Amino acid sequence: MNKQTIQGAVAKVAGKGAPAAPQVLATQLAYRRNDELLDTLGTSLGGLDETQIGERLDRDGVNEVSHEKPPHWSLQLFRAFKNPFIVVLLVLAGVQLATDPEDLTGPLIIAVMVAISAVLSFTQEFRSSRAAEQLKAMVRNTATVTRRASDGHSERIEVPVGELVAGDIVHLGAGDMVPADLRLLTAKDLFISQAILTGESLPVEKAAPGPRHPENLTPNPLDLATVCYMGTNVVSGSATAVVVATGARTYLGSLARSLVGERVQTSFDRGVKSVSWLLIRFMLVMVPIVLGIQWYKQGFWEALLFALSVAVGLTPEMLPLIVTANLGKGAMAMSKRKVVVKRLNAIQNFGAMDVLCTDKTGTLTLDKIVLERHLDLAGEESDDALEYGYLNSHFQTGLKNLMDKAVLAHRDLEPMAARYRVVDEIPFDFQRRRMSVVLGEQGGQHLLVCKGAVEEMLTICESARIGDEVLPMTDELRGEIRTMTHRLNEDGLRVLVVAIKRQPPTDRAYGIADESDLVAVGCLAFLDPPKDSAGTAIAALHHHGVEVKVITGDNEAVTRKICREVGLDVEHSAQGRDIEPLDDAALDELVARTTVFAKMSPLQKARVVKSLQRQGHTVGFLGDGINDAPALREADVGISVDTATDIAKESADIILLEKNLMVLEEGVIEGRITFGNIIKYIKMTASSNFGNVLSMLIASLFLPFVPLLPLQILVLNLLYDISQLSIPFDRMDVEYLRKPRKWDASDIGRFMLWMGPSSSIFDITTFALLWFVFGANGPAHQAFFQSGWFIESLLTQTLVVHMIRTRKIPFLQSSASAPVLGLTTAIIAIGVAIPYTVVGTKLGMVEMPSAYFGWLAVTVLAYCALTQGMKMLYMRRYGRWL
Repeated sequence: MNKQTIQGAVAKVAGKGAPAAPQVLATQLAYRRNDELLDTLGTSLGGLDETQIGERLDRDGVNEVSHEKPPHWSLQLFRAFKNPFIVVLLVLAGVQLATDPEDLTGPLIIAVMVAISAVLSFTQEFRSSRAAEQLKAMVRNTATVTRRASDGHSERIEVPVGELVAGDIVHLGAGDMVPADLRLLTAKDLFISQAILTGESLPVEKAAPGPRHPENLTPNPLDLATVCYMGTNVVSGSATAVVVATGARTYLGSLARSLVGERVQTSFDRGVKSVSWLLIRFMLVMVPIVLGIQWYKQGFWEALLFALSVAVGLTPEMLPLIVTANLGKGAMAMSKRKVVVKRLNAIQNFGAMDVLCTDKTGTLTLDKIVLERHLDLAGEESDDALEYGYLNSHFQTGLKNLMDKAVLAHRDLEPMAARYRVVDEIPFDFQRRRMSVVLGEQGGQHLLVCKGAVEEMLTICESARIGDEVLPMTDELRGEIRTMTHRLNEDGLRVLVVAIKRQPPTDRAYGIADESDLVAVGCLAFLDPPKDSAGTAIAALHHHGVEVKVITGDNEAVTRKICREVGLDVEHSAQGRDIEPLDDAALDELVARTTVFAKMSPLQKARVVKSLQRQGHTVGFLGDGINDAPALREADVGISVDTATDIAKESADIILLEKNLMVLEEGVIEGRITFGNIIKYIKMTASSNFGNVLSMLIASLFLPFVPLLPLQILVLNLLYDISQLSIPFDRMDVEYLRKPRKWDASDIGRFMLWMGPSSSIFDITTFALLWFVFGANGPAHQAFFQSGWFIESLLTQTLVVHMIRTRKIPFLQSSASAPVLGLTTAIIAIGVAIPYTVVGTKLGMVEMPSAYFGWLAVTVLAYCALTQGMKMLYMRRYGRWL
């Protein structure tokens, strides 16, 4: 491939629209000679100058990956009005204005109702998004680069990662994060952890291209030995590399870009939508009937205004506000419990969650390796294994891993180590899977101490020390040792074998060939122990109806052991290779009976989530790595932690400030409180509004005048809606919180048909009272009739809040919170007082005689008794209330 072709490919990588940067890099840049690569990128080992850096920043943009940002406030405000009920109200206001331009009262009342709902919804959402953005502020990282100063000299400097450009010369050392996609120029003992991209915990060795490297292979980009990817980190060694891709053109950036955008609808979104359209369908049936009746009796325009007012009366225009206020209150409550809510809708999904998929490390376990046992090769406790293992870990010069740190925690062995001096070291690599130190003993001999994986160690040991005997390492003995270590694996332990060799001193350097003819002295068994709180948290989740499944990339035997200790059923487990060939039907059957999934890839995790959703579950997924991002996006509620990778946090709906399942249990309860209060509002409003409209339909058939003026209907609806604003602050019965709760539009429709006519019964008795007892039986008494029904309707509608909010007997067995009691009482007082005010006069109302209120008290008490009876009957028949 000629230079011009390569430069074209690099330009495509650098270009802002390049869709496949990692593949271009893999096929065309990974194995180029250093001089040719630097020439192609327009750089040199001396680095770039200030002018080149500025030009490339202008061309490519800053070095950061895509992440979701809140929309502009104006778009958020527009979305607050994007609701079917608000659209209906605005259409009704427009029609009223067109039919009667001089009377602005009706359109103004509708405008007030819309403004209260939309503006408060916008305010709550805007505040939440601003808070989430502040919580998501990233730590500012730097990279070491060689750059050319204005005088032409090159120097190593620290620069913010965001300012890196293609062609920068970057220097890496142990512990560094790889700041962009890099092609290595030189490397020494370089091992990179790619767990952030692959989920694989073991680091991979990287090296600069050599003369034998292939020229035109197209492997998996992550398998390229000469390339380091943005977001990975250096475990050991050092390197010099050149930046070949930044920001969205990196491998990490391409993955992040695929995760940013419109998310699939969750159960919450689908539930709100189904309820909205259910009520609109009721409206489309009821309003034309009322319009037809009144048109026949009064004429088209009067009938149209009345029918439009009925439509407003049937519309729960406060639904967006009540939903948002409930979710906002839930978010505030959860923040006090170390839970940050990024997307408000996720709170309800949290409460509806009946399956939680979680990883193992750090969630069920302490994420801290401890040395659990030190044994000889017969499985008996052995101090020799611990002492020689300590020497190996103590004297190695490379980056000490978690198992080395667990061994070195035995500080009482430091005096023993002081008797030795370091002679040489044979570093670890992932082909040999072992490392050795050579120590000088006081007697003058050299002691080689080797520690590593079981299989690799057994191949280099010629004998084994068991008790006081040294036995030849026969195939039979190797089999016994494998059986013993396998039993340890089944107990959740990771095992390393320790071996030694003594020999006379030598001046030559030691190498891999010296790792032979060793004597195996024992093994070290390590454990990431379960958290003390994990078992309690899982039991609490089960008590609240949440099934827990573990999905991990870790070893199956280790995972089963930990799960068993924390109280999870491990009778059925599966590995990634088991589910890979299955179709959806077979996978659903497997997932339904399986609790533990081990050695899972990112796509396999997402498939398990989708399988559970197909089976009707609301699924939560707890993960913190990039390999968890697809499953986090697919889940109904994605849960991550503040120490997670940026991509995992971007994909999540909820971020835990503490990786603890007990925090999740508290979140589940808060989610159910939020959901319960939303359902209260919907059922209260839907049933009472439906009852009112049914009463109007019946009254329209028999009365010589409209039962309520359009303006009176609007005021009645506005007052009732204001009484509902305290619902987010109500408490829920303990019994309600014990099970996951899901949206069920059919149940809401059924509830309307049961409870709505109950209120209509007492509306009709009120009609009879006003007509026959108080003589309001003609057009001359229209104002008296309308005033009487206005008061009765508002009282019964408002009292239904207390009747429906609990499955128990209100006021006696379950009382509403103080905000609910206070606001409903205030609205009742206002409703009774309106006919006696100037406002009432303008609304066409008149004062009611004192005798009326005695009859009204009887009506209200009878209504409460009937509603309680209907409630008991409904629960007996359908087994539920809210």
